[in-house]
Amino acid sequence: MSEPKMTDIKINVDNLYKEESFTDLTYATIRRLSPVKIDGSIDESREVIFTGIAQLMSPNGPIPVQCHIEGANTLSEAAARLPEAIEKTVQAMIAEAKEMQRQESSKLIVPGR
Repeated sequence: MSEPKMTDIKINVDNLYKEESFTDLTYATIRRLSPVKIDGSIDESREVIFTGIAQLMSPNGPIPVQCHIEGANTLSEAAARLPEAIEKTVQAMIAEAKEMQRQESSKLIVPGR
């Protein structure tokens, strides 16, 4: 029996999306993912998905942040909800980093204890 190749990729033809990008050329990019059928026609049985991408500056340089924009049905709604979605994602990233730091510090072996 031969081993599977890393390039043995199967595309889920029932979960295809057309991707469009919108940017203000300054701070953010919004991606609209429109569900399509295998023939490229719009699949109206599924919802459009909006995601946002922004780069935040840190002392160590820019940090890319990508998030799902919940509850947006139009591009204008996605643009209005993007700051809140980015903030929510950043707060989750900070909480995760603090938890990882806490777990790592609990693994330290302190002599004499």
